[in-house]
Amino acid sequence: MSKLIIVPTPIGNLEDITLRSIRILRECDFILAEDTRVTKKLLNHLEIVKPLQSFHIHNEHKLLNSLIHKIGQSNLTVLVSDAGTPGISDPGFLLVRACIENQIEVECLPGPTAVIPALVVSGFPTDRFVFEGFLPQKKGRQTRIQEICKEERTVVLYESPHRILKFLNQLKEYIQPNRPIAIIREISKFHEEILRGNIDELLEIVNSRELKGEIVVVLSAL
Repeated sequence: MSKLIIVPTPIGNLEDITLRSIRILRECDFILAEDTRVTKKLLNHLEIVKPLQSFHIHNEHKLLNSLIHKIGQSNLTVLVSDAGTPGISDPGFLLVRACIENQIEVECLPGPTAVIPALVVSGFPTDRFVFEGFLPQKKGRQTRIQEICKEERTVVLYESPHRILKFLNQLKEYIQPNRPIAIIREISKFHEEILRGNIDELLEIVNSRELKGEIVVVLSAL
């Protein structure tokens, strides 16, 4: 019976991969990768040699039907993204849905993702939270930011280092001045850093220096 297994990959530290994930990577017939060059580095580190095929946001619609046929002709196919869990702000949703529609078994292994570590280390309430992923860059962005500022649950979202200053300035227009915020960057990497404060305090920090790397923003529950 054909199966697609979603395998999370390290978001920084290469040690953050499970023994089970390594075994599945060794056993699969082929791997669908967001960027084959990035995945090849991980496979080389693990001393695994497998056929790789590109599957990313720019070709997922075009390749979907042919991939479903290929997966259906194989025993075990693996889907990975460059880092973290596929389908969480990464390609994967369309393929998973198509597999389900074509009676192909789908399994997702537990593993690395930036959402939960950032939420926990923020120190904000974790019993109820909402994940926003990446906000729209243009259309609908302001509306989403307004909605986030009204959200009573803890809010977790991703932001680009190139847009973090713009985001904080937009957030300042609507957020309560003393609502606690945490910016967590480079999770699990050597330069991991956590910045905490209200909107004015964080704007002062971000205005004073450039933030680099992957960024997660957490807004405390109201």
